[in-house]
Amino acid sequence: MRNLKMKISYDGFKYKGWQKQKDTDLTIQGKIEAVLSKMTEEDVQLVGCGRTDSGVHAENYIANFHTKCALSTDTMLDYLYEYLPEDIGIKSIEDVAERFHARYNVKSKTYVYRINNNKFRDVFNRKYTYHLAEKLNLMKMRYASQVLIGTHDFQSFTNLRNSDKSTIRTINYINIDEKDGLLVIEVNGNGFLWNMVRIIVGTLIEAGKGNLKPTDVEKILNEKKRWEAGPLAQAKGLFLRDVKY
Repeated sequence: MRNLKMKISYDGFKYKGWQKQKDTDLTIQGKIEAVLSKMTEEDVQLVGCGRTDSGVHAENYIANFHTKCALSTDTMLDYLYEYLPEDIGIKSIEDVAERFHARYNVKSKTYVYRINNNKFRDVFNRKYTYHLAEKLNLMKMRYASQVLIGTHDFQSFTNLRNSDKSTIRTINYINIDEKDGLLVIEVNGNGFLWNMVRIIVGTLIEAGKGNLKPTDVEKILNEKKRWEAGPLAQAKGLFLRDVKY
């Protein structure tokens, strides 16, 4: 039995997220599993590095699967290129140790969120950036972001309703850069709760508008109530950029 690791990129615009669902075939996992199962003549079960929301994109998503298929990884790549839709790409496939697990072995993930902060929308990037014409104050956003660095209970920054699951996570860094009106917010952490990055972005946007101060963000963390934090930022601006093991 082989354990194969895949690096995947996808445009999530028309999909209902990564995870396979019973009521739709429009998921990234479902599309890839269907092609892999046809190729290997086995019932392939993909293990992903985590869930991504409906409409969220990925540059370097990691998954693994087990198979008895003897095809070379190059042949597999060619097959997947031919039969997967154009908005899903397999960047690499490699044999890895049996103990490798795409989700449990993750050490950190990096997400980026893109905001077009110009007056007019960019028609060519409208599917991949959130357009906000109101000018944001980057310095205020950076000050507010520093409050979130470190290990905290991020209960205020998730729509997760299952109280049995831990909401403690570690944010290693948040970088906010701007060029020609395009803001890129980069968030790196050891793991993320459901909607966590999008809520962080929504909160930082409120700080950039002048509606929240760093002390307010600290209070939001301590209150542990979702409604205290900012709104959920649109999915289309979010990309999973990198996963470290």
